[in-house]
Amino acid sequence: MMRVFLLLFLLFPVLELFLLVRVGMSIGFLWTFLLVVATSMLGLFVMRVAGFATALRARESLARGELPAQEMLEGLMVAVGGGLLLLPGFISDILGVICLLPITRRLLINKVRQRAQDQAMRQRAFADDLQTPANQGASSHRPTAI
Repeated sequence: MMRVFLLLFLLFPVLELFLLVRVGMSIGFLWTFLLVVATSMLGLFVMRVAGFATALRARESLARGELPAQEMLEGLMVAVGGGLLLLPGFISDILGVICLLPITRRLLINKVRQRAQDQAMRQRAFADDLQTPANQGASSHRPTAI
């Protein structure tokens, strides 16, 4: 898994640059530059507005005596989406929009939540396997001769 992440981490800027050059050759440098600047400004605006709205929803949840877990995850996804829009490039913009759209954001949050629960269950099962009762080990090695 780590090798795949490293490979994607190294290939991502190359793919972004390749796509920027291809789009620049198709629509021209000025339009490409304006698109990159516009999506960066959009990302900054979305992060600001959506972050404020998420903070208000989290505060309302706390006022009701609930933990704002869903609001925190949505805020994180909005921040990631806005950050991806801030990056220059069209692949990061597409990923940012996926994080910002409510329907895909909820799908991603559910996937992350399920994965975290599965990981917690695996760790818990592993920890339970490591813990054996002290008397269980002693009774299995008790001599049968007097």
